[in-house]
Amino acid sequence: MKKENKSKLKIIALGGLEQIGMNITAFEYEDSIIVVDCGLAFPEDDMLGIDLVIPDISYLKDNIQKVKGFVITHGHEDHIGALSYVLKDLNFPIYATKLTMGIIENKLKEHNLLRSTRRKVVRHGQSINLGQFRIEFIKTNHSIADASALAIYSPAGIVVHTGDFKVDYTPVFGDAIDLQRFAELGKKGVLALMSDSTNAERPGFTMSERTVGKTFDHIFAEHRNTRIIIATFASNVDRVQQIINSAYKYDRKVVVEGRSMVNIIETASELGYLNIPDKTLITIDQLKNYPDEKTVLITTGSQGESMAALSRMAADIHKKVSIKPGDTVIFSSSPIPGNEKAVSRVINELSQKGATVIFQDTHVSGHACQEEIKLIYSLVKPKYAIPVHGEYRHLRANAGIAESLGIPKENIFLLQSGDVLSLDKNGAEVVDKVHTGAILVDGLGVGDVGNIVLRDRQHLAEDGILIVVLTLEKGTNQVLAGPDIVSRGFVYVRESEGLMEEARQILSEALDNCLRQNRNADWSRIKLVIRDTMNEFIWKRTKRRPMILPIIMDV
Repeated sequence: MKKENKSKLKIIALGGLEQIGMNITAFEYEDSIIVVDCGLAFPEDDMLGIDLVIPDISYLKDNIQKVKGFVITHGHEDHIGALSYVLKDLNFPIYATKLTMGIIENKLKEHNLLRSTRRKVVRHGQSINLGQFRIEFIKTNHSIADASALAIYSPAGIVVHTGDFKVDYTPVFGDAIDLQRFAELGKKGVLALMSDSTNAERPGFTMSERTVGKTFDHIFAEHRNTRIIIATFASNVDRVQQIINSAYKYDRKVVVEGRSMVNIIETASELGYLNIPDKTLITIDQLKNYPDEKTVLITTGSQGESMAALSRMAADIHKKVSIKPGDTVIFSSSPIPGNEKAVSRVINELSQKGATVIFQDTHVSGHACQEEIKLIYSLVKPKYAIPVHGEYRHLRANAGIAESLGIPKENIFLLQSGDVLSLDKNGAEVVDKVHTGAILVDGLGVGDVGNIVLRDRQHLAEDGILIVVLTLEKGTNQVLAGPDIVSRGFVYVRESEGLMEEARQILSEALDNCLRQNRNADWSRIKLVIRDTMNEFIWKRTKRRPMILPIIMDV
């Protein structure tokens, strides 16, 4: 008689729900944990000075003896960007497909982690065994080559994780999504499907990447007499391939500009994911040797990022390229939610310089729309649906699709980061919540900027700072010099001398009072008097609350 499995599988989202980005999920069965993806998020507007946000992995550190490795679905920043930070605490092997691994290795090189990190390249259709799990990589399509879905086999059942995907029957490179494998898994019986929700609100199908190639061809044919500049995502190798195809067809030389773009194109062509005809690529310094109508620039900055190559060209601060009247600039991407203003600013700057800006029909999404999500649900026939990868409204829309296909409401789980979902074929429920959160990276500092520092930055940004400097005699607390007031970001001092002088007088009086009443007043008491007096006076006169920083020296 076969022994019935008593343990349940736990799925723990450590990040990536409620937002686009910072995807990281742990799968735990008894003494084994595997981690799927390990991404970063970009800072919100109120995170002043923060460069990146990475997930808090305390749960994995606490259970370090169970962790078997990282399994990566594809090479986008929101799925691999935190690896080089997390590996410093959790040095476990990484499993990924060829191009994904190439991009990860670039990152590890930058952080000097390449030699200390174990890596295994996995082909689609291959499986790896990690502890109690077997993980099979399944071919999917996305806006970066070599994307995978995962079939995660555990003693409690099979979980299919789609990764980021779309269904593209005519991809630019490689094969179409392996729908047959999804159907075979569906026949075997799938416990749960974790499906990409990014475009779950959009009806219909996502267009094939090839359609963009046709659009490029038309644009190249129409604009034969101008230089063409195309901004797109660095990681979209297939898009770059199609630009190069059109450039070659119309006898133009191609320049690649922007650090991330150069890195990824080098990696992709070394590994054979890009086919660049001889003598097509030239360096940016060779541009001047060719007439404008014989050149194409592929650049970063399609999201209006202020330091990216295109924004620098538009603002005239790029060292090698400036926008000229008559240039044709193509935005081959759609603004990520929240970047619309920045993109529109760059489009305006380009138009003012006399460039023609094109942004219609030059992009297709890398994510499945409603009909493709329905297709995957219908093939996989999961018992439980767990929408992932998206903001709450996207997860909600995905849940609606699952319900419309007959999955009972109580079998659909809208998880939040930190929820522990425990499941087997007899039932599923959220049983616990583990500690998760965002760790802020600022320069080389990881996690040394927290809420309090951000609050101070906000305060300084909104109201400025006043520094009060004071010298007291040791022992007698006699005021020897000051109080002097230095201000930054509060008022322009030269035009507010009266206000500053008045503040000094009021401060001197308050200090005299304080020291007269109590000759041996301790410094914290004196600092409090300085703060209170200044706050009250400044608020009365200006209705502002700058940060007040008293500095006392004794001689």
